[in-house]
Amino acid sequence: MTSLVRFCARSRKRRVPLWLAAPSLGGLAVLLVYPTIYLIGLAFTKSTLGRPLLRWTGFDNFVNATQSLAFNGSLLRSAVFSLAGALLQLALGVGLALLLRARGPRLGVAGTLLLLPLVTPPVMVGVAWKLLLAPTGGGLTGLWQVLGIAGFNPLGSGTQASGTLLLIDTWQWTPFVTLLVFAALLAVPDELVEAAQMDGAGAWRTFAAVVWPNIAPTVLSVFLLKVVLGFKAFDLVAVVTEGGPGVSTILAPYEIFRTALRGDFNVGTAAAETLMFALLVGVVTTIVAAMRKRAVAVDQ
Repeated sequence: MTSLVRFCARSRKRRVPLWLAAPSLGGLAVLLVYPTIYLIGLAFTKSTLGRPLLRWTGFDNFVNATQSLAFNGSLLRSAVFSLAGALLQLALGVGLALLLRARGPRLGVAGTLLLLPLVTPPVMVGVAWKLLLAPTGGGLTGLWQVLGIAGFNPLGSGTQASGTLLLIDTWQWTPFVTLLVFAALLAVPDELVEAAQMDGAGAWRTFAAVVWPNIAPTVLSVFLLKVVLGFKAFDLVAVVTEGGPGVSTILAPYEIFRTALRGDFNVGTAAAETLMFALLVGVVTTIVAAMRKRAVAVDQ
């Protein structure tokens, strides 16, 4: 007991002085606390790009945001885009990771090529796909002619444009999911898989009983991360569709950008929209995180 007391006393003497944490705390305040307070201030005041914090308006900016059909629709579209994209990319990523793992513990040339979309800047991805999908002179024009649909424009209607954005996002981010799931598969003990196969378990039974319980925490964490990344989608909308046709592909980040930096430069309403959007993201991610926690607990 005496030695324990002496050890605790020495530990207290070696404790880092609080003032050494001042630079970190200052950086946190500058990068997080101050912008958040300033954003809240903008949301409750009459603010434009040139004259922020002009006068107090209470909840007027929030009322304006809720009355905006474009913004309300963008919230729904962002939620659908994020969740649908995360589910689709998770399914494809797990499947590709299993195929790569069956080839061996290394990615190889095929795996390296698969990762190329991941390292391509989102703006360049958008530009490349817009050039490919152009109905006249686009890279896929010949394909449309062969299929008998010359002049086909995947971005010509709201439904097609939304689906096209989802497919482009899937093309870019599925390798990200594949890479993380592949790393999780490498941690699955080969002995367990071989034992299951020796007991007569088929491929699906082996996956469900042995592989999935080991990779479930990683897969569900990747799903949560992809949901958050999906909510942040902006580049593709700005480059490929600019929110069109009409307002059919406007996602919340792009609508906030339009409110703040186009037209009347209504920064106050844009700040209110940002807070409302953050609330939506928080609610959705909290639900997904709770589902992840429950699923992992059941698997364990």
